[in-house]
Amino acid sequence: METLPPPFPLKSSSPKTKVFLVFFSMVLCTAALFILQLKFFKPRLKDFYSYEVKDSKGRPVALSKYRGKASLVVNVASGCQHTDANYRALQDLHREYGPSHFTVLAFPCNQFGESEPDSNRDIEAFAKGKYGLSFPIFSKIKILGSEAEPAFRFLVDSTKKEPRWNFWKYLVNPQGQVVKIWRPEEHFDSIKGDVAALVREIIKKKREDL
Repeated sequence: METLPPPFPLKSSSPKTKVFLVFFSMVLCTAALFILQLKFFKPRLKDFYSYEVKDSKGRPVALSKYRGKASLVVNVASGCQHTDANYRALQDLHREYGPSHFTVLAFPCNQFGESEPDSNRDIEAFAKGKYGLSFPIFSKIKILGSEAEPAFRFLVDSTKKEPRWNFWKYLVNPQGQVVKIWRPEEHFDSIKGDVAALVREIIKKKREDL
């Protein structure tokens, strides 16, 4: 009995088809890995406490040491019309609410009226000698322009509020985000009220976590 030929010739997959299937599988695997990476390995968004700065002696300081506290970050100057009133009031704030739950962080800057021309050593000696400041005074920085200190630039970029003079104040919460801003001429009664409220929140949360 004669065997009939099949209706269509039987052919094995062509080399081109195999290459395409292998390539397609590789693309699918790569896409799947990329999606998993986005889901499980998202880069952590920056906050103020994720930066590193330098102290008055030029040594690196990780701002993460202040995470969990409220911080009042201030661009300071020694020869400004606001120096006396602000330094005295800032020290009073730090003495009353710091250092366990609150701190003032001072960053000297000479870009406003050239009112901070001295060296880091002289700036610190003046501030501590005349006003008895007990809060940290960091290395002199730039706030404006391409050489702006990244930590301070974060404050500006996240609030869209750039200092126009000395003694602008940024209140940073324990998570490193800015919650309030004050200009140099604004009265300290308002600042004190907001600092006190934030410190109360920190103490309350710590008690609840116990």
